[in-house]
Amino acid sequence: MLNVVRVHLPSDIPIVGCELTPYVLHRRPDKNISTDDVSESAALGGQFLRYRWYRLQSDKKVAVCSVHPSEQATLQCLGCVKAKIPAFKSYHCTTKCFSDSWQHHRVLHDRAASAMNENSNEEEELFGRHNNNNNAAPGAINPSSSSMLNGSTTLYPAAVTQKTGVETWLEVGRCKSYTPTAEDIGHVLKFECAVVDVETMLSVASPLTVSTSRVIPAPSPTPRHLIPVNGVDTMGKIDLDGRVSSSGTFTVLSYNILADVYATSETFSYCPSWALSWPYRRQNLLREIVGYRADIICLQEVQSDHFLEFFAPELDKHGYQALYKRKTNEVYNGNIQTIDGCATFFRRDRFAHVKKYEVEFNKAAQSLTDPATILTAQKRNALNRLIKDDVALIVVLESKFSTPTVDNPGKRQLVCVANTHINGNQDLKDVKLWQVHTLLKGLEKIAVSADIPMLVCGDFNSVPGSAPHHLLARGKVEPTHPDLAVDSLNLCQPHSKLSHQLPLVSAYSYFAIKGVGNGSDKQRKRLDPTTNEPLFTNCTRDFIGTLDYIFYTADTLTVESLLELLDEESLRKDTALPSPIWSSDHTALLAEFRCKSRSRR
Repeated sequence: MLNVVRVHLPSDIPIVGCELTPYVLHRRPDKNISTDDVSESAALGGQFLRYRWYRLQSDKKVAVCSVHPSEQATLQCLGCVKAKIPAFKSYHCTTKCFSDSWQHHRVLHDRAASAMNENSNEEEELFGRHNNNNNAAPGAINPSSSSMLNGSTTLYPAAVTQKTGVETWLEVGRCKSYTPTAEDIGHVLKFECAVVDVETMLSVASPLTVSTSRVIPAPSPTPRHLIPVNGVDTMGKIDLDGRVSSSGTFTVLSYNILADVYATSETFSYCPSWALSWPYRRQNLLREIVGYRADIICLQEVQSDHFLEFFAPELDKHGYQALYKRKTNEVYNGNIQTIDGCATFFRRDRFAHVKKYEVEFNKAAQSLTDPATILTAQKRNALNRLIKDDVALIVVLESKFSTPTVDNPGKRQLVCVANTHINGNQDLKDVKLWQVHTLLKGLEKIAVSADIPMLVCGDFNSVPGSAPHHLLARGKVEPTHPDLAVDSLNLCQPHSKLSHQLPLVSAYSYFAIKGVGNGSDKQRKRLDPTTNEPLFTNCTRDFIGTLDYIFYTADTLTVESLLELLDEESLRKDTALPSPIWSSDHTALLAEFRCKSRSRR
């Protein structure tokens, strides 16, 4: 007989629109058996495991706050109800919660009003004026009101399958895992696992069950818009959900998605444990990434198992081809499947793959020494200091959308995209600089061999004004730069060699140019005026600053538009990143480019 052994799943773990897999194992006295081994079609000893999911129907459905989904809602936005915005987005736990989030919540109203083609007078009448009194939040009603359910059409199947005392349970699934739907929000779910006799189809013992807390909706972030920076406001009011690139432009996304192995409760104690779980984060990240509709996607901190099992197949469904470079493992001593790396995706209908280069900084370090030479103690220490497993992935793509010019009618339009993750140890300034310099020298060799636009994307773990940033943005590092003082092993000597000839410019510095595009004034306030870089791309409880960049060769490319920057105040509502809304400690960067005409170069 099979014995079912339940591994405890705490009942207070909420389900947030993501896959929940119950931790249930079973075994025979002689050996452990995977649940996959005991299906009805492959019964063991005439028995198999049967799974059922139920939704508690007799219990009163509870509305939850759209901002703080672990809290029960006490009021609902009347504007959302009248605008027929999905009901779960309209709930708030307190009037202060509603008042604090009003500026961000109003975006929902604006989008609904735009879709309904309402004029400004109607919109003002519908949504009312913002009242700063916390006891009278704008356009809100008490959920106990009879109009609480207006605009919400929650339908439940008439049939139920299980009654226990006063509780009525509706069967909703028959697999080991279950993905909650909108109908489950506010209800408790129950998972049941039973050993069943294959002949009688009856349970041979009482089923073991585990219940969840009430299902809460997945928090939805405020949409980020593309802001034009070329002086022509063609996209300023169109969000990415409906944006279609013009034929001569392409978009590039760079995003450190926070590998699961690093997303621990010890590191991010301020983030709810359920929001740190990979089943939740992966769906949230995928929804965000796909929503940007980028032509080229550069991701960092992608675990090798997650690349193979999730990102590559899921993005393939959306038309992307995938390339990947895993970090080396001279230093890493964990599970090789959980080591992260850089993943680059491109839309197959927009680009074709031409060539791939893999940069392993460990190999580059080892090439500095002659293997036949006995290393001095200093060189051995220098080599050991440089062995850090970091990598870069360089791909050359051919566009399928460019129009041949008169002066070069038969020449292909190529684009070279570098995707890297530079070492994160803040005490290794010399190693960071050496890695960036090594990458740039490799890109220079490609540039010499081909007339090709270049993009350098990634998490450089270097703040604006640092030596690596100076090398990227200015083409050189001055000998007096303070970062060069951290070079006891002379890894960056001589200083005169710390230069390159690529005309690189940071894409987001375009926001600093006055008079370009509607919305740029607001974005300039989110730039560091001394460096013209974003104030932050990484925002944790202990650090806020810019570590991520998209650089481009200014002689071959021009920036058309940029993804708007987030403001610190909105992120700090959830303490920091990651949060239930944003599933990485970094923010995504996205830029739209156009290749310059060859006749103008």
